[in-house]
Amino acid sequence: MFKLILKRLLTLPFVIVSITFITFAVGYAAPGDPVLAMLGGRTDPQAADRLRHAYGLDLPWQEQYLNYLTGLLQGDLGLSFRYQGRPVNDILGDGISVSITLGCAALLLSLAVGIPIGLWAAFHQNSLGDRASMALMLMLFSIPSFVLIAVLRWINYQLYLRGLPSLPVAGWGRPEHWVMPTLVLASASMGYIARLTRISMLEVLKQDYVRTANAKGLLPRRINWVHAFRNAALPIITVIGPSIAFLVTGAFVVESLFSIPGIGYLSVQAIQQRDYPVIQSSTVILALAVLFMNLVTDLLYSLIDPRVQVEG
Repeated sequence: MFKLILKRLLTLPFVIVSITFITFAVGYAAPGDPVLAMLGGRTDPQAADRLRHAYGLDLPWQEQYLNYLTGLLQGDLGLSFRYQGRPVNDILGDGISVSITLGCAALLLSLAVGIPIGLWAAFHQNSLGDRASMALMLMLFSIPSFVLIAVLRWINYQLYLRGLPSLPVAGWGRPEHWVMPTLVLASASMGYIARLTRISMLEVLKQDYVRTANAKGLLPRRINWVHAFRNAALPIITVIGPSIAFLVTGAFVVESLFSIPGIGYLSVQAIQQRDYPVIQSSTVILALAVLFMNLVTDLLYSLIDPRVQVEG
């Protein structure tokens, strides 16, 4: 395990350099002049020169990138183009906490619902409930987020018209704001985890040691939970990392359509307004979050089954 952590930490700088260089190159080569955008279209050469110097845009691209990378290593994400003079750290600071809260809630929901449904379907293989639940999970996995949001909003509006309890469709802060965004963000991962759990459990139940345990007269509950589920959980753990990637990409749509001030919403706003420092920083933060969760997944994998040697 120590070797795995050390290997990942040693490769982390190369990953960071690659991500930052790609995002910087895209921003640098993008059409348009951010200084003219900051001036609101006004033609003022002296003001434009002052802004270019203040943001370091008058330097060669190599120096601009090195300055950005140096600042990143020191925890300084630079200054926003949209909010002139405001540090990117301040802009993304609150958004990171919001996205982490929403992402963790969605991940927990997908695991809390997907795993039990998958297990129940495996224990009732080929029953009507098995087929119906798997069809529902496949639909949740397949339906795009923006379509699911439209469906939930229509249902919510119908409840509102009939005077029944309804939910807010935008904003963040109160507990009721969590319901629809969490459901939408968790839907794809929930469906994937449920189907994977069913397949993994069915495969384990066919193993020789399970048949031997049945022949010895052990209680089915003990066989399913003590012997079978532990091995069936290994493939489920491996998809936690990809599930985080699902949540990260889905957060851009969900946070934007529900007006949730998370890092996904801030990134979309920055893209629309060519705020390249915010775009670069949010990309790096999201990439590091996925890398960290992949490392955690590998560690959990080796802890649950020490016989498994995780390759770094």
